[in-house]
Amino acid sequence: MENNSSSRPAIILLSGGLDSITVLALAKQQGFTCYALSFDYGQRHNAELEASRRIAKHYQVADHKIINLGLSAIGGSALTDARIDVPTSPQAGIPVTYVPARNTIFLAFALGWAEVVNAHDVIIGVNAVDYSGYPDCRPEFIKAFQDMANLGTKAGVEGHKIQIHTPLIALSKAEIIRQGLALGVDYADTVSCYSADIKGRACGVCDACRLRAAGFQNLGVDDPTHYRPK
Repeated sequence: MENNSSSRPAIILLSGGLDSITVLALAKQQGFTCYALSFDYGQRHNAELEASRRIAKHYQVADHKIINLGLSAIGGSALTDARIDVPTSPQAGIPVTYVPARNTIFLAFALGWAEVVNAHDVIIGVNAVDYSGYPDCRPEFIKAFQDMANLGTKAGVEGHKIQIHTPLIALSKAEIIRQGLALGVDYADTVSCYSADIKGRACGVCDACRLRAAGFQNLGVDDPTHYRPK
C-alpha cells in the first residue's frame, strides 16, 4: 500500500481473525481513515463477529458495519451448513470449508460502500501462501475483481480508480504475525477457528487452527489463542 495515504478513506474487510486485524493495523499505521466492514453470513463460527466489534472499537475506526447476508440459505460449505462437518485433518483439493463466492460477495459490498464514502482503496487480508487453497484468495482473482470494479462503478468510469490492496497475499503466516506484532497487534483479541464456541475458544484441529498455530510456532513466539478444554 502507498505511504502517502494520510486521511484517505479506505474500506477494510474485518472478519475478526488474524489476517484482518493485521491489515487494519497496517492501514491505521499508514494513515488511512478506516471504515471496517464485517459480515454475518450464517457462519457457524459467529464468535468472530464479536471479535470484529472489539477490534473495530479498539482501533477507533470511522465506522463499522456488520452486513447480514445469510449465505446459509444456499449452504454448500462446512462453515454455513450444519450438515457438513468441519474437517479435522488436511484435505486434498479445495476443502469443504470453502464458502461459494464468499470473497466476491464481500468485495462487492466493500466496493459499494467505497463509492458511498468516496474511498478509492479497499483492503483485504487474503493470503495465497499459508491458506486453505481457496480460489478467491489468489492474485489472479483480485486482479480480475479490480478490473471489474473499475468497469462497473461510477467512480471507475469517471476516472477515480478503485484499488484492491492485498498486503498479505505473498506472506507466510509467520511473516504476517511478525508484521502484526511489530504494529502492536494483540492476537489474543482475534478468532480464527472454523468451529469456535460462543466464547471464541478454538478447536485446535481445523485447518484455520493448524495454520495459525504453525505460524506462531515457526516464528518462535507464544500463541495467545484461547482453546477449548480437551
